[in-house]
Amino acid sequence: MTRLFPSLCRTPRCLALGIAASLPLAACSVGPDYKGPPHVAPVAEHARAFNRADPTRTPAQEPLAQWWTGLNDPLLNTLITTALQNSPDVKQAAARLHTARATQRERFAGFFPGGGAAAFWDRTRIPTGDITSVLGGSGAEQAMTLPPAIKSDSYGAGFDASWEIDPFGGNRRGYEGARAQSEAQLAQLADTRLRLVADVARNYVSLRDVQNRLALMERTITIERQMLDLTRQRRAQGTVSQEDVARFAGQLAQVEGAIAPMKAQQASYMDALATLVGREPGQLDAMLARPAPVPVPPAVVPVGNPADMIRRRPDIRVAERDIAANNAQIGQAIGQYFPKVSLFGTVGFTGANGQRFFSGDSFSYMGGPTLEWSILNFARTNSRVGQAKGGRDAALAHYQSVVLAALQDAEGSLSRFGHQREYVLKLDEARAASDQSWTLAQQRQRAGTLSVIDALDVERQRIQIEQQQAQARASMTTDYIAVQKALGLGWQSAPAPQPTTGPKPAH
Repeated sequence: MTRLFPSLCRTPRCLALGIAASLPLAACSVGPDYKGPPHVAPVAEHARAFNRADPTRTPAQEPLAQWWTGLNDPLLNTLITTALQNSPDVKQAAARLHTARATQRERFAGFFPGGGAAAFWDRTRIPTGDITSVLGGSGAEQAMTLPPAIKSDSYGAGFDASWEIDPFGGNRRGYEGARAQSEAQLAQLADTRLRLVADVARNYVSLRDVQNRLALMERTITIERQMLDLTRQRRAQGTVSQEDVARFAGQLAQVEGAIAPMKAQQASYMDALATLVGREPGQLDAMLARPAPVPVPPAVVPVGNPADMIRRRPDIRVAERDIAANNAQIGQAIGQYFPKVSLFGTVGFTGANGQRFFSGDSFSYMGGPTLEWSILNFARTNSRVGQAKGGRDAALAHYQSVVLAALQDAEGSLSRFGHQREYVLKLDEARAASDQSWTLAQQRQRAGTLSVIDALDVERQRIQIEQQQAQARASMTTDYIAVQKALGLGWQSAPAPQPTTGPKPAH
């Protein structure tokens, strides 16, 4: 009792009441006791590291809970903080948790006696009418002695209480189930926060990626126009064919045509971010319109081990609490085999005279035990017990599926992140080679050994490699986000927002 309500039990009297109330909870309960989740992945539970993790770049060390801070982007940090505060999905999950906790408190209140007080005052008027003919005697004499109507008052006040003792523990199993469901909703709230953080980061990275590629496309268009103009000049001089002019014109139209869908993607990512942080579409355009570099993950990303991941992931916790809730329902159903014992009592005062209402003559009481036993419903109870066992078995299978899927998610994310990192390194080498080639092309152009159009073609190829490099870096960061989500990170509280760079909370 003191553990459940530490702020309430401050006095010896309160402590004694808490101990008395906890006795029913400590008694024996029908049905199977919950022993914890099954070991569905014994190899992973004892593994020191993930199979697909690179020990040099993704070591089995304690990961960073607020992993997005490792990307070193203040605006992203602020967007995530604002989303955790204002997201409708988070508010909805929090409301469900509040409802589940209220149900748990209601179940707990069932262990204590319940009662109420009532009071009444009644006034009755009965007309005498022809009552004189019934009483006999002279009608005149009866009329002289009886009033036109008979009036009477009655008073009553009392208190009644009842208490279901629950000697076999069916109600205690119901409380266990309500508590497990409340804890499942708490884990569901954490899972909602985890997914929200990942969605904000993923959309932000995609926005920065498309903005950078748009800038590179504008540079490419400039080069394509210069090459087309030079080709037309050479065509006028008769040194190239019309086919060459048409080829360069087609290349320019193709690049210019790619701008429109990329701008549509940019607007879509901005609207998605606004919705995720609880704002209307378009309200973050002024803040996000200016391009910025794609945030890249740190060189070393600690990922922990599979056992910690299993304990940390909220969706696994939800599945485990579902097992506990379904297991408690078995005991709750078995409790219907046994009789229910209740204590009932009432005390009060009743009378017709208000002045003598609280006298000994008007005092009344009643009390005693009540036994209820649905002997003829055993067949129906058998069906309910079978349904509860089926629900428990389904929850066990679902837990196994969730754990295995989580391990697959983590291992796959680590594999993609590692290989994407290798691809980025190769593109960095290609970018360095293209920069060197472009430098040499400029030197040859100044020396007169390379034409302007050939030098522009070298620069265009260099920009294409730069675009591939930008896309690869964005994909690497997206894979980094997927790793953190798979590890079950991101549902903890975010750091304080930075008001100088971040959006104002929605009202």
